[in-house]
Amino acid sequence: MLSLTELLKKSKNTIENGGRQFARDEKVKCPACGKEEYRNTIKENNMVCPFCEHHYKISARTRIRQVFDKDSFHELFDNIESADPLEFKGYKRRIEKARISSGEKEGVVCGTASLNKVKCAVFVMEPGFMMGSMGSALGEKVCRLFEYACENHLPVIGFTASGGARMQEGILSLMQMAKVSGAVKKHSNAGGLYICVLTNPTTGGVTASFAMLGDIIIAEPNAVVGFAGRRVIESTMKKSLPDDFQKSEFVLEHGFIDKIVDRRELSMTLGRILNLHREVI
Repeated sequence: MLSLTELLKKSKNTIENGGRQFARDEKVKCPACGKEEYRNTIKENNMVCPFCEHHYKISARTRIRQVFDKDSFHELFDNIESADPLEFKGYKRRIEKARISSGEKEGVVCGTASLNKVKCAVFVMEPGFMMGSMGSALGEKVCRLFEYACENHLPVIGFTASGGARMQEGILSLMQMAKVSGAVKKHSNAGGLYICVLTNPTTGGVTASFAMLGDIIIAEPNAVVGFAGRRVIESTMKKSLPDDFQKSEFVLEHGFIDKIVDRRELSMTLGRILNLHREVI
């Protein structure tokens, strides 16, 4: 089994997509349009398909490098890791597998960074770590980040990518919805700005809590945003849903988010919002 250091060294010659590794000169087929392109060409396009503009899943660290000022990110709370409070069968093994495949200790990366030289607190959920599912450690990290931002008068920018609550931790996972929401409220009461960016997918308990509590809510194009899955809703309602149901464009049309922003324009858009907020306060 490779250590984290060995994995990071190996990754210098590869590019990731949600935990899967590809050689830089490998051609890959777009899951949306089916056309092939070299992986490094897609990377140079911020991991967006040059033919149909499908937004590939990207890791938390890649997201940070794409959006924030170079070398400005400083990680916080990286000592908080998942436990196995219910002694759920096979859970420890799944956590270890997720750590190896994603290169992360937990399903979210938290810290501070600057964007256009404006300092902010940042959390980025990691889709390669058990689908970015929310366990007690993830909730604790995000909660502490909002508390840190409140104490230090920093805006928060968050990127969600989650399959929802982590069932292996039962009610302890569900409790994180209320806990993080309370921290968001405290930050808001102190006048803090919270911008949330919904990426594909943002579902379950994350959608039902802190993902939808942003002062400004942005989504990437064609991202799935919802609570229960499509099949569950259709079987409950006994009717078919529109083809674009739960896509970010549908969610925007129905007033649940503020704007859809292409990944290649995201850094510029977020930077403008931060500068506007700084001028107002």
